[in-house]
Amino acid sequence: MDDLVRARVDVARIHFAGPEGMDMSGLHAANVWQTSDLVHAAKTGWVVGSACGIVLGLVAALMFPIVGDDPEWEVAVSVAILGGLIGAWSASMVGISIPSPRLQRFEGAIANGQILLMVDLPRSRVRDIEALLQSAHPEARFEGEEPQVPAFL
Repeated sequence: MDDLVRARVDVARIHFAGPEGMDMSGLHAANVWQTSDLVHAAKTGWVVGSACGIVLGLVAALMFPIVGDDPEWEVAVSVAILGGLIGAWSASMVGISIPSPRLQRFEGAIANGQILLMVDLPRSRVRDIEALLQSAHPEARFEGEEPQVPAFL
């Protein structure tokens, strides 16, 4: 981790994952954002909840007008947003307990006591940091990058 910090990588962008119960003192341990399916589950819940909310909101707006006989479109929009929020919340409660599918290929190595290092970098720095880590730690293996996961700004 010191090599990365000296290379001006922010500590908050460095994440280590190891076996349960391993002493990770001095390392920035990965949290649920990196180790669970929380983000994917919340996005899926938002889409499904919003879709259900749109249908339910349209039925409520058309069938049960609050004032007069005109549809209450505000109700439809409100129920759609509420459906999305409830869907995202309930799905994230499930997703937080599911291991990240992105880390499945590393489960065997982690179970054998190896430590996984994940670093959030701008694309322009990936090659430099990879070369630095390869020269400082030849025993480590670079396993690729995930371009579809946006780096935090």
